[in-house]
Amino acid sequence: MELLERNGASRKGIMNKIDLPRELYSDPAVYIQAVREGISGQVLRQVVQALADDREIFARLMETNSSDLHRYYTRKSLGRSQSENLLDTLKLYIEAEEVFGDREVALEWLHVEVPALSGSRPVDLFDTFAGRGIVRQILRKISYGEFS
Repeated sequence: MELLERNGASRKGIMNKIDLPRELYSDPAVYIQAVREGISGQVLRQVVQALADDREIFARLMETNSSDLHRYYTRKSLGRSQSENLLDTLKLYIEAEEVFGDREVALEWLHVEVPALSGSRPVDLFDTFAGRGIVRQILRKISYGEFS
């Protein structure tokens, strides 16, 4: 995967605000190791701050409610499942930035009803691995010019 390398959009976007190595998104071994070790609650805090409008998504990923999400911020590390959900979701935001070339355009697309999703919003599918996979497939099709 060449995330963060192709057009540089992500260097200006979400990744700028989150303390994670860039290799995490381009090197599967680094990604897997990070999942196994667990992502710190501090990184979760940074992600939620960077994507404040989507706080509820991250609460669902942590299987809690939005008002209790702050309890995860002090954890030394999240569990494997939580870490993988967080990283995969963050990766999807970055992929959207890459496809659209702009953070704001990507965020707007993620929050509008998409005909290819039967009128659902992409962010509404982020709480499951399968849902993120569907959004990822649509982003790939857009990048190849199959959808407008």
